[in-house]
Amino acid sequence: MLTVDMENKENGSLDVKNSVENGRPLDPADWAVTDVVNYFRTAGFEEQASAFQEQEIDGKSLLLMTRNDVLTGLSLKLGPALKIYEYHVKPLQTQHLKNNSL
Repeated sequence: MLTVDMENKENGSLDVKNSVENGRPLDPADWAVTDVVNYFRTAGFEEQASAFQEQEIDGKSLLLMTRNDVLTGLSLKLGPALKIYEYHVKPLQTQHLKNNSL
């Protein structure tokens, strides 16, 4: 089993390195819905993680989400939704693009 190198920052975000936790694939595009849900639970968004489960958001869907999708499409409170997008979804998208443009 591989481990994830996550560092909690003051703003509640996690610094995610190129690694894996709980058997999740390295590339978020390969994550199943349960991997996405577990990622957000691990990141401290236990309550909000269920929205990803209900909407059946897998890794490919997560990487396609816009800011508006997260803020309005998941019916989350604004504060957590902003943190989820800015500190998790957007960095995962950026990392995925960097890794796949080599």
